[in-house]
Amino acid sequence: MLVIRADLVDGIVAHARRDHPDEACGVVAGPEGSDRPERFIPMLNAARSPTFYEFDSGDLLRLYRDMDARDEVPVVIYHSHTATEAYPSRTDISYASEPDAHYVLVSTRSDECEFRSFRIVDGVVTEEDVSIVESYGVVESYMFAHTGADDVPDNA
Repeated sequence: MLVIRADLVDGIVAHARRDHPDEACGVVAGPEGSDRPERFIPMLNAARSPTFYEFDSGDLLRLYRDMDARDEVPVVIYHSHTATEAYPSRTDISYASEPDAHYVLVSTRSDECEFRSFRIVDGVVTEEDVSIVESYGVVESYMFAHTGADDVPDNA
């Protein structure tokens, strides 16, 4: 399941609408090992195409160096589809190279945006639920409330 803040969803959707009729693309980085999207990074679609997206290789290199310096990983990799449903195309599947990332697709084919998330590993696409939250504090409290007795730190 992708748990993502509402402001990040709003940013992704706004970017997709702004770049329409071309596909928009970008990343939401988060702390390494957390699976928590934090930092919204809209990118330029170097292909400038309504049917294809491509990260500029120089921009992508700079992004990965920056994330590395911040101990971040790409938690969400997103792009939009302008005339089709929000589902990965064969091209999207073939270019998916981050097995731990959530691949978010937004369809801007109508006034009402579709927002869906997928895991793509070794060419296998699995749709996942999306939980939109105001902050991650609620989710973290829920997770901690369900840890086992062995997970409680020893204060002695």
